[in-house]
Formats: sequence, C-alpha cells, structure tokens
Amino acid sequence: MNTAGTADVPARMGLDLTPFRGLRYDPDRVGSLSAVTSPPYDVVVRPDGLHHLESADPHNIVRLILPQATTPGVRNEQAADTLNRWLSEGVLTTDTEPGLYVYEQRDRDGLLQRGVIGALRLSEPADGVVLPHEDVMPHVVADRAALMRATSANLEPLLLTYRGDGTDSGTTAVIERTAEGPPLLSTTTEDGFSHRLWAVTQPTDLAEVRTDLAGRQALIADGHHRWATYLRLRAEHPSPSAWDFGLVLLVDTARHPLRVRAIHRLLHRLPVPEALAALDGSFRIRDVAGPLDEALSALSTAAADGNAFLLAGDGAFHLVDRPSPELLARTIQQDRPEAWRTLDATVLHATLLDHVWRIPDVPEHIAYIHDTAATVAKAERDGGTAVLMHPVHEEVVRALASQGVTMPRKSTSFGPKPASGLVLRALGV
Repeated sequence: MNTAGTADVPARMGLDLTPFRGLRYDPDRVGSLSAVTSPPYDVVVRPDGLHHLESADPHNIVRLILPQATTPGVRNEQAADTLNRWLSEGVLTTDTEPGLYVYEQRDRDGLLQRGVIGALRLSEPADGVVLPHEDVMPHVVADRAALMRATSANLEPLLLTYRGDGTDSGTTAVIERTAEGPPLLSTTTEDGFSHRLWAVTQPTDLAEVRTDLAGRQALIADGHHRWATYLRLRAEHPSPSAWDFGLVLLVDTARHPLRVRAIHRLLHRLPVPEALAALDGSFRIRDVAGPLDEALSALSTAAADGNAFLLAGDGAFHLVDRPSPELLARTIQQDRPEAWRTLDATVLHATLLDHVWRIPDVPEHIAYIHDTAATVAKAERDGGTAVLMHPVHEEVVRALASQGVTMPRKSTSFGPKPASGLVLRALGV
C-alpha cells in the first residue's frame, strides 16, 4: 500500500511530506551504484553524455528517464518495459517499510548538503505552499507526463528549498540524528560527489518532520517541468490516490545554501557573425580574451553594472552589454516588477530572441545547456551561437516567486542537484 496515497491532510496549510516505500537498485545486481546513476534528465548533454551513461552499465537510470527509440510512444513503452523487467529480475527492489530518506551530498571541496526525500502532497501556485519561479515549456511537460503515465513512477526527485529557523530542531534534528548511523547506500560518482542515503522509519521521527514542515513553504529550485507534470497527472486521476503526491528532495537553505548557476543557450541556426551584426547599434560589443574562465570573469564584471551576455562559437568571445534603454522600453513588458524587467533572462528572451534575432523558442532553434564549456564546444562544432549567461542570486529568485512572478524558463540552475537513480517512487506500490 502506498502510504503517500492515503495520508491525512495536516491541520495547517503547508508542506505535507509523507513516507513511501522507496524503489532502489540492489547493489548485488548491478556493477556499481555510481555506474547506474545519472544527473537529472535535463542536465544530460545529449548525445555524448547519454551514450556515456548508457555504456557505463546496462541498468543505468537514463534508460528510464531518457529512453531512446524512434517515436515518443515507443520510447515510453520501452521505459515501462525496462522498469517492469528490472523489477521482475530483482535489479530494482522495493523497501519493505515506508519511510522518508535523508540524502547527503559532498564534493571534493568540502561542500556538504543534506536534505530529506519524501512524497509531497501537491498544491497549486495560488496556495502559496510550493512556489515556482520559472515558466515551463508545454512540450516538455507533455513529454514528461507521457513517460510518467507509462511507467506509473516518479523516476527522479525534484529539488525544493525552504528556509528553516536556524535551530537544530524539527527536520534538521531528525536529519542530523539519522546521518550519525550507517547509511543504506554510499557511492561516489564520477563528478567527485559522494552520496549517502538513510531511511527514516521511526514514527516519532516521521511525526517530527511532518509537524515541522507543516507551516513552511518551499521554492522549486530544480524541476519546474516535473512539478507541472505532477499537477497535470493529479488532475487526470480521481482523488485520493498516489497521484496526489510527487517525489521531492527538500533542502533547508538556511543551513545548506545552494549554488546558483546560469543555464546557457545554444542557438543552432544563428552563426556568431550574424548574431553580432544584428546587435550593432543596440548593444555595446567588445571582444574579450580567453580562455573561457577569463572571458567569464569579464562577463561577471560587466553583469555587475547591468545586462550582459557572452557570445561564443566562432573561436572567440564577444561581450555584449549596455543595451539601448529605448530598445528595452519597447520590447519588455512594463507591468512587471523592476527586478523582473532587468533580469538578463528577460532581456535575452523579450529583446534579443523575440525582437532582434527573431528566433522561436523551440528545440530546433534553441538548446538549454547547463555546462558552460559544453555549450561553447557544441556551438563551435555546429556553427551556431552560444549565449553564456551570468547567474541570478537566490534572493532575487525567492523575492519574485513570493510575489507570484515567474522568470523566463531556464533562468537558473540550483545545485547540487540530486543524483537520479538512488531512490525512485512507484505509484502502484
């Protein structure tokens, strides 16, 4: 029985995180836990990264989150067949007891992040419980929804953040106590991050977490499309059911501040010379010296004074800043808060993509890539333009989200992100 499908609604409107029976790899049936994990589906750089992960182990989680076939229908059917086969073969097994899961990530530089994974009762943005901060692309939501329908599973957790009270009580106390014991699993992935997972099954611990979170709200740090998918699928199923909940990782950023990085754009069909020529007279354009780290430093300096972008793809770096105020006034909605109007992502989409370059925001024209070097390399290889962005501060993101204002899609990349493949949630268990 899926505990998350029948849990009572807490008395106060807030986060309702409930235990579930996690679906996890049997370490004796796979080469190694690190070989079956993956970054979230939208962080995998395809095709290179996808092929690398597929070849790491025949049971790598990308075969579920990014199935490869000729049509979407066949892809999703393939993922469902693969999941069922792994279950029947014992590659994936279901934990015997419902629980929450404490999840820890550490990197080589000493960064430590701990949070709790559970099934979160879904809520609408208007409820003010879970705050989105970015727009979503309908075709991505449709794609994720079809995959989730086919597999009847939450294959990877979203990353949500909340602000604790800075004390060692409530959820924090449960996390820290749990992390003192032996973990269910421990592995180190090739990016240098170590991962550990513990189960929280004691009724007193579960009650302490639930009581602590019941009065809090969360910000979607990573996973807007999956959250929108959860909401779509909940509407398709009579309530109460397991579809009323979705798999999330909750991190207290008062204790564990997240890193905020930019998500870059690759304009497939726009060569750099054409991109620069269209900007002449509307932006200041300067060539800056490489290598990439030095060029990004120049971008950071320019971004401190206003909107700035770094264009690459022709073997050089071009700093674009100081947009024409008249152009911005003509192309950007004036009925939004100033913090939104002055975002780099707003200027990029409303002014550059929509007005100057006239590029539709569809996959054939624009790719969104998290890795900076990979964006530049793909632009140089394909003859397109890499538009490198400067990250937004978390405080700006949270302030806009609290006002109900969403940023342009793929405006931020919060991290570290949870690895996919450590714990899944089957909706029929």
